[in-house]
Order: sequence, then C-alpha cells, then structure tokens
Amino acid sequence: MRLWKRNYSFGLLFLLLALLTNCFMVVGEAEAKRPKYLFKMASLAPEGSIWALRFDQFAQEVKEKSGGEVGFRVYPGGVMGDDRAMFRKMKIGQLQGAGFTMTGIGEIVSDFRVMGIPYLFQSYDEVDEVLEKLMPRYVEAFAEKNMVLIAMSEVGFIYTMSTIPIPTLDDLRKSKSWAPEGDPVSLAFMEAVDISPVPLSLPDVLVALQTGMVNTVFNSYYGSIILQWFTKVKYITDAPFAYAYGSLVFDKKALDRLPEGHLAIIKEAAGKYFAGKLKEDIRRTNVEALETLKANGISVIPVDPAAKPVLIRLRDQVVAESIGKYFSAEIYNEMMAILNNYRKSHP
Repeated sequence: MRLWKRNYSFGLLFLLLALLTNCFMVVGEAEAKRPKYLFKMASLAPEGSIWALRFDQFAQEVKEKSGGEVGFRVYPGGVMGDDRAMFRKMKIGQLQGAGFTMTGIGEIVSDFRVMGIPYLFQSYDEVDEVLEKLMPRYVEAFAEKNMVLIAMSEVGFIYTMSTIPIPTLDDLRKSKSWAPEGDPVSLAFMEAVDISPVPLSLPDVLVALQTGMVNTVFNSYYGSIILQWFTKVKYITDAPFAYAYGSLVFDKKALDRLPEGHLAIIKEAAGKYFAGKLKEDIRRTNVEALETLKANGISVIPVDPAAKPVLIRLRDQVVAESIGKYFSAEIYNEMMAILNNYRKSHP
C-alpha cells in the first residue's frame, strides 16, 4: 500500500512537471513568434478595401523579409478614431503609425493642402509630376515633427454626389453639402460659392446622408462604394471637384529602433505596394466603380458649362486668401511653377 502511494506520488509529480514543461514550451514558442519590433497602426480605410488589402500585403512582406522581427497590429475602419484621434495616439505612443486622409495630413503639415485645391489638377499625369517633385519637401516637413512619411496613398479624383440633381451653381447653392471637418480650404471655397456646408468627419457622413442632414457629398467612385455612400445618393455631377490622397506615416522614434536593414525593407515594400500597386489599383478600380454605380441606378449628369469659369474665379479668390494662412506662399508658388512647366511641355 505504501509502495502504491509512493509510486502514485511520483507519477503525479512527473505529470505536473510534464505539464509545466509543456506550458513553458508553448510560452517560449509564442515568445519566439512574437515580433521583436511591433508597430500598432490605425487607419480609416475599411477592412476589405483595396487600401487595407495592400497594407496587409505590405505588412506580410516586411514580416517575411525581416525574418519575423518586424510585425504590425492593424486597427482599420476608424476603430481608433478619426485623423485627429490617431494623431494624438501617435504622439503619446499608443500608436506607432497611421494611414491619414488628406484632411489629417493637412492638419499635421499644412503645406500638403495645396494638393487638394478644388478644380486645380486636370489629369493624373499632372498629379504625379507635382507630387514627385514636392515629395522631398513633404518628407522633410514630417521629419521636423518627428514623423516619417513612408508613402503616399491615393483616393483619386472626387466628384459631387447627391440625392438631387446638381447641374448648375444655383442647384449647388441650394444643397445641404458636407465639408470635411478640418479642411479649411474646402470650407472656404464652399463659403465663397455661397454654400453653408455641414463640417463632418469621414465616419459621420453616411449617417448624415441617412438622416438627411446632408444631401450632397464628395468622394471618388470607388470610395463611395467602399464607404456605402452610394446606397444613399442618386446623382453624380460629371466634373471632378478635386484630387484626394492619403499617406502612410510612422513615428520616428519607433523607426529609429530598427536596424538599418529592417528600415530599408519597410521603405522598399512601401514603395512597391503604395506608390506602385495601390496607385494602379485605385485608378483602375475607379473606372470599374463608375460602371458599378451606373448599374445601381445612379445617374451621371453633365455640369452647366457656365458654372466652370465662375468656380475657377472663386477658387482663385480663395487661394489668394489662403496663402500664408492655410499653406505657405513658397509651396504654392513652387507647385504652380511645376504645374505650369508641365502644361507647357504637354499641351
């Protein structure tokens, strides 16, 4: 009987040791799989969108090429709040990076706002020319704020979308238009057109359309689908309002912890998936999205030809008032010099 008890005690002890050993092995394996450098990233891009898909591919390539040492935990779809909330969380270290919309970028580096001036760019070729030449300046401006601009992302040309047809200026003036919260240039332009816009952050727009708070919004063809705005609008005015963009920005302190080789991997992958593949995706998908919108009963209506010169005159008036207030004269003059030179060489 004593022998049985002794053997039972030894057996129980052996079982406990085996269980503890197994637990330590599991914990050890988990620790081994955990990235040495973890970046918590947030974005307003909805899960399942092209922007989120390309980020996932970017993150996977960085993970593989860094031998699993660099990893990302992503919070898509605005779960970390709007641009301002993401920026605050980056400053306190809760996030190490974020994908900002054009509104968010403009609040961090105000000179970025020149890229979103209404009725300025006439083609993607013009956008590419200007952005390529201004990028070094923008990278430097973010560095001064202890942030690293890794890549630009694209939304594309945005259009007036509404529940009522808006072919003329008078129709636009009668509309209940949304204006992006934190975008003073767009707000000033709408006020110059004699519109009293409703400023809202991006996540609040769909509800505003549903409740009738606004009946006119501005988005790309693809953006209106992925954000579900197309379910509430019935008309698209066939004249691009402006060019819209985004950016992938990292906290400089977080990147400074990386070995030089890992940082090079991040930059190379960002160029591949954002400046390359994503830009191609967006431009192709916006064309496809227009056909989808039409198939869903949304009508594309021509704009009154008399409206354009008035809009351009008001745009120039707003730009003159914005220089030195919402963006610098230096950046605006440099951009216009690039744009005018390009137009002269590409008549």
